[in-house]
Amino acid sequence: MATKQRGRPRSFDRETALEHAIRTFWENGYEGTSVSDLTRVMGIGAPSLYAAFGDKRTLFDEVVVRYGATHGAFGGRAFEEEPTVRDAVSRMLREAAAEFTDPGHPRGCLVVTAATNCTTPEVEGALRERRNANVADIESRIRASVAAGELPDRTDPAGLARYTAAVFQGMSQQARDGATREDLEAVADLAMAAWPRPRAVVGEDRASAPAM
Repeated sequence: MATKQRGRPRSFDRETALEHAIRTFWENGYEGTSVSDLTRVMGIGAPSLYAAFGDKRTLFDEVVVRYGATHGAFGGRAFEEEPTVRDAVSRMLREAAAEFTDPGHPRGCLVVTAATNCTTPEVEGALRERRNANVADIESRIRASVAAGELPDRTDPAGLARYTAAVFQGMSQQARDGATREDLEAVADLAMAAWPRPRAVVGEDRASAPAM
């Protein structure tokens, strides 16, 4: 009879385990997720978790990066693929309405919800920096659009970018509170109604164009 080997680490699929971690942090937030929660959903023991991912904070950092490259990638794609910043924001908000209410995973945006009641300064700060970087990127694209003549000269890039981020983050919380995809699509439509119209349209009726 063969001697049973002992002490071998339990094998597991790292990618599957990471996806389970994403969903747990997404649902419960950083503070609301314990190491025991993670080992349970990932199907591994604490030693294997530490060996494969490091501590909870290190795992969360990887989770945020992976989330941004998968579930949260729709915003980046919109800005890469749409011809104007207005088109990109419109697409981003409408796709957020679908993504934030998708029954296949937790509701809302992980980067927004994971920060709720977060009392770990390093984590809260890292999430805030990521959100602020997104706002800065939108502002930069709006400035470029104004310079290219696509948006009116009187457009306020900083204010418009901050407004867009506030709508996006608010849609995340509304989804957590039970808003439907249709509810959030209506919010997206109203948000875009407040955006300056493209300059070609403004030229026809400049006085009626909303200033931001």
